[in-house]
Amino acid sequence: MGRNTRKRRSPLAVRAIAASAALAIGGGGLVWANFYASAHEKNSSPNTTKAATAQVATITCPDVGQKLTNVPNQARGEVDGELATLDQQITAAYQRLATTRDAQTRDASFVQNSILTPLKNNRSVIIDRIKLEINRVGGKAPGWLDGLSSCAGQPADQTNAGGQNNGGGAAASPSASASAGAGAGAGAGAGASASASAPAGGAQAGNGGQAGNGPVAADFVDITKVQPNVARKARTQAAGSSGVFSTSCGVNANKKFNTDNVIVAPGVTNGAHHLHDYVGNQSNDAFANNDTFAAAQTSCANQGDKSSYYWPVVRIQNGTQDFDQNNDGGGKELNVGQIQQVKQAQIKFVGNAKSKVVAMPKFLRIITGDAKTTTNGLANANAHWSCTGFENKVQLTAQYPICPRGSTVVRTFAFQSCWDGVNADSANHRTHVAFADAQGNCANGFKAIPQLTMRLVYGFRAPTLTNGQIKNAYAVDGFPEQLHKATTDHDDFINVFDDALMNKMVTCINNGQRCK
Repeated sequence: MGRNTRKRRSPLAVRAIAASAALAIGGGGLVWANFYASAHEKNSSPNTTKAATAQVATITCPDVGQKLTNVPNQARGEVDGELATLDQQITAAYQRLATTRDAQTRDASFVQNSILTPLKNNRSVIIDRIKLEINRVGGKAPGWLDGLSSCAGQPADQTNAGGQNNGGGAAASPSASASAGAGAGAGAGAGASASASAPAGGAQAGNGGQAGNGPVAADFVDITKVQPNVARKARTQAAGSSGVFSTSCGVNANKKFNTDNVIVAPGVTNGAHHLHDYVGNQSNDAFANNDTFAAAQTSCANQGDKSSYYWPVVRIQNGTQDFDQNNDGGGKELNVGQIQQVKQAQIKFVGNAKSKVVAMPKFLRIITGDAKTTTNGLANANAHWSCTGFENKVQLTAQYPICPRGSTVVRTFAFQSCWDGVNADSANHRTHVAFADAQGNCANGFKAIPQLTMRLVYGFRAPTLTNGQIKNAYAVDGFPEQLHKATTDHDDFINVFDDALMNKMVTCINNGQRCK
């Protein structure tokens, strides 16, 4: 069930973070070296480039949190804190990777000896602490945890970038059918990235983004060149539920931001390492708990909806910095550029093609998408990028769209719509919910719940791609080592509907009505 309390970090864990931060050199801003040479290369799109070097672009480490699916409830708070420490260690190691390019060119063993080996040692300490926390409360820590301490350097041409969406034939996300049913298809793929140093004036020269770690030219595609790839929506059966319930919660006009993530890293300030937009519940931060959420104010028009809806901000990398340029989770962690407020944020709950839906449990937590696809691959990718006028034809997962004149960028999210019937959360924050299959079936033992869909419309002008160079690029915030890939887009939801409004939603959807 949902936890009602969140523990603050233990002093030992805080010291572990400090130790991992010692991997990063200096205490000021990061200085970026020109560390990629790029070359143009033909592929399915005329507007992409590929890296011409195998130099290490980023660091990839096993995602312990994703693999750790069975943690006793009594240990979850402490384990989540230790998992946040692992994220901090990777961030610090990536910063060292990015600021020592000259040393790497002089010494072929520098990355292994000076970055990856110390990182492995630091991770081993935290993994041992995770095992201790699990065993302390009577659980049994899996033996394979010890094998997750080693990390590797990832060459530029092995990172998840664009170039594979143009035919629509790509690896589909787990939610491809569900997303299409909500008006958003899924395309994914893996390609190449290239990067270069940031220029003095901030406008992007080369392919490295304003902070030197993305986005890159290959991360963008002219949407008019992409073949239609949206799957046909499953037909609602006689026993299905075709209604729609809408809730209006604004566009974060009051600028509620933070870099916390209370689902994944409760009690940890800057647990997300990137900035989130929040609508709905106005008390969401690292230290919020279920009682906090229940007592909070909401930006939703219907005061019975105190749910929290939050997603990474989008920034334009046009040389302009924002309020957090010197903050953790912002410029200090390479999330740079001018934050863009959405023009429209449409939030709807829809039904299931095969069955009626049941009420969500209060304080249900759902994360859709994966903020670490550059490390984890695309298994949990659920990003949907498109342009107004193209949404029913083209949805992109692995690239950001360049929209034609008169059209603008749209992000769409379609959340997991099957629930295990018992838990409001799970150890890895995924296994208590799942996607329905293409026909709307939930796995055995799972129940259909109202499917949350979100549509975010922006108003910024399209970037331009000329001779392999992207100008005025945009990207979602993310962990710095994830290189600001489109695939890393994700969205978070905590259900804080009151019982009466949730019951109204279920009745509306099951009766095939349109309500709010």
